[in-house]
Amino acid sequence: MQSTPAPPDPLQLVATGRRVIAIEAEALASLGSALDESFARAVARMLDAKGRVIVSGIGKSGHVARKIAATLASTGTPALFVHPAEASHGDLGMITRDDVVLLLSNSGETAELADLIAYARRFGIPLIGLAGRADSTLIRQSDIGLVLPPATEACPVGLAPTTSTTMALALGDALAVALMEHRAFTPEDFRGLHPGGRLGARLATVEHLMHSGPEVPLVAPETPMTEALLEMSRRGFGVVGVVDAAGALVGIVTDGDLRRNMDGLLGKRVADVMTHQPRTIRTTALASEALGIMNTRKITSLFATTPEAPERPAGILHVHDCLRAGVV
Repeated sequence: MQSTPAPPDPLQLVATGRRVIAIEAEALASLGSALDESFARAVARMLDAKGRVIVSGIGKSGHVARKIAATLASTGTPALFVHPAEASHGDLGMITRDDVVLLLSNSGETAELADLIAYARRFGIPLIGLAGRADSTLIRQSDIGLVLPPATEACPVGLAPTTSTTMALALGDALAVALMEHRAFTPEDFRGLHPGGRLGARLATVEHLMHSGPEVPLVAPETPMTEALLEMSRRGFGVVGVVDAAGALVGIVTDGDLRRNMDGLLGKRVADVMTHQPRTIRTTALASEALGIMNTRKITSLFATTPEAPERPAGILHVHDCLRAGVV
C-alpha cells in the first residue's frame, strides 16, 4: 500500500521561491554590467530600419521572442514574430530587405533557425543574434551579437530554461525602452497603440472625449434667459457657456445658477445670472484629471480650451463622457 506523501513545508516552498529569484536577480545584474557597444549598435540598426524588426526563436526562446516583438510593436517600433518552422515553409516571404532580423537561441546552435540565418545572409538583411555563447553559429553569422553572460539556471537540475530566458526577456525590454527614449515616445503615442481597455481609458485626453463645434452650448452675455434655457435643453449638458464678442469664455450658467435666480428668471439676461470666471480644462489634459476636478467641485461639465487659445472654449466634456469611456 502506497504511503501518502507528506504535505509540503510552506517555509521550504518560500525558501525555494526566494532562491530562484535571487539567482535570476544576480544574473540580471551581471547582464546589466555586461552591456557594451554591441547593444548600442543593435539599437542603432533597429532605428535605421525602414521596415520592421523580425523576431524569431523556438521553444522557450520562441515564447520570449513573441513577447519582445509585442513589446517593440506596442512602443513604437514596428515588429513581427515569425515562427522558424513556418518560415521554412513560406513565411520567409514576410521578411524584406528593409527589415532587421533578431534571432534568439540560448545555445546559438538551434537547427530550426538555419533557414532564417541563410535567408538573411543571402539577401543582405541585417541580422542581430541573441545567444548565450559567443562562439556559437548564431553569433558568428550575425552582424551584431548580443551575448548573455554566463549564469546558472534556477532549475535545480540546471536544464530548464529559467535564468537564461529571464535575461533574454530583460534584454528585449532594454532594447525596446532604448528605442522608445530615442524616439521620444510619448504617452499620447502610447495611447494611440493601446486604444482599448483600461490602459486606453487611463491615457485618454480631454480632446479625445469632448464635444466640439456646434455641439458646444454657447450664448452671449446679453442673451435673454428664455433663449439660454432653450440652448441648455437643446444640448443636454445642463450648462451653457457665455462668450463675449471676441469669443472668450467669460461665464457659465448652470442648474445651480437657475435655482439661485428663480425670482423673475425669465425676464433676466444671461449676464444677470451667470457665474463669472468658470473653471476650465486644457484639451491636452488627461480625461482622468478632468473627472477628478468634476468630482471634487461637484460639477458635471467642464469647458475645454486649447493651449494656443486658453480664453476660447474649444469643447465641452461631461462626466458621462468619462464614465462611458471607462475613465476612473
